[in-house]
Amino acid sequence: MTPESRKKKIIECVPNFSEGKDQKTFDAIRNAINSTKDAKLLSLEPDADYNRVVVTLAGNEEGILNGAVNACKAAAEHIDMRNHKGEHPRLGAIDVVPFVPVSNVTTEECVKISEQFAGIISKELNVPVYLYEHAARKADRKSLSSIRQGEYEGLEEKIKDPNWIPDYGEAKFNPKLGAIVTGSRFFLIAYNVNISSTDVKYAKEIAEVLRESGYSKRDENGNVIKIDGKTVKVPGRLKEFKGMGVSLEKYNCTQVSINLTNYKVTPIHVAFEEVKKEAERLGVEVDGSEIIGLVPLEALLEAGKFYSSNNEIDEKKLVQLAIDKLGLSSLNQFLPEEKIIEYII
Repeated sequence: MTPESRKKKIIECVPNFSEGKDQKTFDAIRNAINSTKDAKLLSLEPDADYNRVVVTLAGNEEGILNGAVNACKAAAEHIDMRNHKGEHPRLGAIDVVPFVPVSNVTTEECVKISEQFAGIISKELNVPVYLYEHAARKADRKSLSSIRQGEYEGLEEKIKDPNWIPDYGEAKFNPKLGAIVTGSRFFLIAYNVNISSTDVKYAKEIAEVLRESGYSKRDENGNVIKIDGKTVKVPGRLKEFKGMGVSLEKYNCTQVSINLTNYKVTPIHVAFEEVKKEAERLGVEVDGSEIIGLVPLEALLEAGKFYSSNNEIDEKKLVQLAIDKLGLSSLNQFLPEEKIIEYII
């Protein structure tokens, strides 16, 4: 790495598209990014069960903006939400487009890029756009799950509510594309822990107990408890942890599907070990895990150190120890050179 390259601004963008099966859509997205100057496609990972593809690209300010716009325009030509079904919550064809600071760039700069993106894409595709996380202009729009509430199916009515007028674009339902969420956030790790049971109730209960938002408190008859019209919530055990239980028919198992929104607050190995504890309590087993998209080197090094018994400091050995102990190759082989963002960039 030269002194000049160390000074370059590197921004990551991780658009999530609501299509997990169609190769033509994947090829169109890939070609759009590859033909954009100063933008580099890092990964494209479809999931048929979720019916969703997570794309990761990186570039400088101009490259990442143009790359994101071009990728979204390509996807919009192929995806029609009127025909979409999938396990993962989604608001539209181009579900969420976060911009993430990686090197020599601030969160504030990424917020500005997300606003530029929202302005361009709302006009190009005639689609409503909401700003979330650090770009949010309203408190109830900071959380992605809050904006997604009701999902695509409820969007036509939701957008009529004055409280849900989009930040960019017209307050008009686009039946083909739905809506888009964009903004700037910390490096999110999409992390799934495998549960060796086909009954999704175990994964769902584990997610409820651990996720920061917790779950609704119920009485002895199973009814949700409310006070003054508000649901009483039991907070979860882990901060910066969002989770839900899903079925994974392809592998004949279920998963606790997790978003670690700040891996320095709740590291990967902590999430994994806590899921194991809850699984043991429920009488089921954990059978490895997987990382969707890319992961910062630091996150795996910390996991490796946690599992090391001899104060190991060799980077390669620590990474391999993390892969082995977390079972990251249980479903698909985890290749460090293809999954760790520093190794790619």
